[in-house]
Amino acid sequence: MANSVLKDLQGPDWPLGFVSVTTPGTPVSIMTNVDASGVNDPKTLTTSGSNEYTVRAQQIIFQAVKPTGSSPAYANNSGLVYLVRRNAAIQGSGNRADAGVVVKVLVPGETFFLAVGPQVNDAFSPYRYSVDADTSGDGLQVTLLIF
Repeated sequence: MANSVLKDLQGPDWPLGFVSVTTPGTPVSIMTNVDASGVNDPKTLTTSGSNEYTVRAQQIIFQAVKPTGSSPAYANNSGLVYLVRRNAAIQGSGNRADAGVVVKVLVPGETFFLAVGPQVNDAFSPYRYSVDADTSGDGLQVTLLIF
C-alpha cells in the first residue's frame, strides 16, 4: 500500500509519513518523502522550483513505529532508532555511531517531541534532522506542527 504524500507547508499539522532506514549507518532525511531532492532545504541554492521561504516547525513528533500494511496498522520497530543532526562538520561519520550528531535514541514504540517552549518564537528546520537505525526497515513516523 502506498503512503499519501502531503505537501502541507502551511500546517498547522503536516504528517511527513514513515521515514524508513534501508541501510543501517546511512541516515535518511526526515523530509525524504516530501522533498527528496532537498529543493526547499535552506542549505540549497534557491532554484525556480523552490518556495520563497522554507518550512519551520514549532514541534516535530517522532514515533518509533512502522506501518505493517495489515491489522494492526503499526508495529514497534525491531531495534533502536536514532534521530541525528545532519553532519555539517568535516569530522565524524554523521550516523548513529557519531555521538556528536545523535539528538535522541528511541526505543521501539517510543514517542519523542522535539519542541520549543510556549511563547517562544524559535523554530526547527526539519531539514536539519535525519533518521538512522540498527535494523533495516525500521524508522520513524514523523509529524511537523507548524506555527
